[in-house]
Amino acid sequence: MHMQNEHVSELKIAYIGGGSRNWARKLMCDLALEPQLSGVVSLYDIDGGAAGHNAQIGNTITDSNEAVGKWRYEAATTMEEALTGADFVILSILPGTFKEMAVDVHAPEKYGIYQSVGDTVGPGGILRALRTIPLYVNFARQIERYCPTAWVINYTNPMTLCTRTLYEIFPGIKAFGCCHEVFSTQEELSAILEIFGGVSGVERYEIETNVKGINHFTWIDQASYRGIDLFELYREAAQKFDAEGYRASKEGRATRHYGDWRWPKPLHFELFGRYGLIPAAGARHMVEFMPHDWYMNQTDPVTLKNKWGFELTTVHSRIEYQDKQIEETERIIAGTDRVELKPSKEEGVRIIKGLLGLETFVTNINFPNRGQLPDIPEGAIVESNALIQAGRITPVHAGELPLDLLNWVVRHVYNQELVLKAGISQDYALGYKAFVNDPLVAMDLKSSKALYEEMLEGTGLFRL
Repeated sequence: MHMQNEHVSELKIAYIGGGSRNWARKLMCDLALEPQLSGVVSLYDIDGGAAGHNAQIGNTITDSNEAVGKWRYEAATTMEEALTGADFVILSILPGTFKEMAVDVHAPEKYGIYQSVGDTVGPGGILRALRTIPLYVNFARQIERYCPTAWVINYTNPMTLCTRTLYEIFPGIKAFGCCHEVFSTQEELSAILEIFGGVSGVERYEIETNVKGINHFTWIDQASYRGIDLFELYREAAQKFDAEGYRASKEGRATRHYGDWRWPKPLHFELFGRYGLIPAAGARHMVEFMPHDWYMNQTDPVTLKNKWGFELTTVHSRIEYQDKQIEETERIIAGTDRVELKPSKEEGVRIIKGLLGLETFVTNINFPNRGQLPDIPEGAIVESNALIQAGRITPVHAGELPLDLLNWVVRHVYNQELVLKAGISQDYALGYKAFVNDPLVAMDLKSSKALYEEMLEGTGLFRL
């Protein structure tokens, strides 16, 4: 790594999961559009062919005339090769295959338990965690061995448990998790500002918010733009559009649009009325932290969308999306298609710049609790704001959660600690105790054990 005249060159980024057809492309575009950074990206993936394709695509992008950030992409044959000498490590993997994911998401349905995502909490999130934690144990050990001073950015879900595992195994690691859910809420607040405050053209990062909670169950208790209290505007929006909804166009300009439930979700207004805080994650994530009968008891897709504004994300839809990405990759490799060079809206590259001293700013990250949420156990991975500056991350004090909401957050924090212990020790009897503690597992003990064993077997884990 070499810094000269506000430009950092010879950086090394290790990308674990470098065969990604989604997140890796976003990183490539963001790096190509950033003039202050250059270096090498070492892509490692258990699918070596996919990593090789991404190396070819990345080098094609960086060779284009539009690319101002110049990077060399290479496919590493081992994790050691990728990590050795890395300044930054990106972890973005799919833990298992779509076969295992289908069990996570759909096996509970025959017991009447439906999940809108199934990757963070609930029966699907717990089984996914039990598969993922051993992988992250290995990642932590390899990072400690080959690049112990590197900054580590995690994108993999379950975000909280992946990041928590890294610290449990390598306490000196410099790791944090990035999630874009809060960004969508800031965009939503920008749209509300235009409709109800008459101020247009405000970018989401200009909206100041105080963020608190755990990943995918995150909340905002202060929001403003240049002295304008967005909480009051949000309350006005909730009252006016509680049964109608509105959306923001792709260009970002807010427009009245009755019957379209995307901006914002009716569920957000419901939760705002219940807890007095603005939900800062997508509806389909938020609902999985609460009892099944509160919001998930309507399994008809039309009813769910019309009443609460979200749909169940099926594994079949994910497979279809991946098939399209594979076809797109083949066209890019063949030269009949090209990657559109546009910013991703993710903040990974901006955070890298901040840690290198090229920028100082505040953003939300998933990071060990060091007092920023005083009513959450120390060391738990929480999501809140942090100051990003040269060589350090300083969490911003977020304050306490309302007591009724704190009950739910703490319940999940302790249950995730139980999942962590089960995953590290591969003690699936202990994992079952966490399984039945989850609010979505609303069933008798005999049925819950049958479902748990079915999911263990279906995802290749050992039976009790």
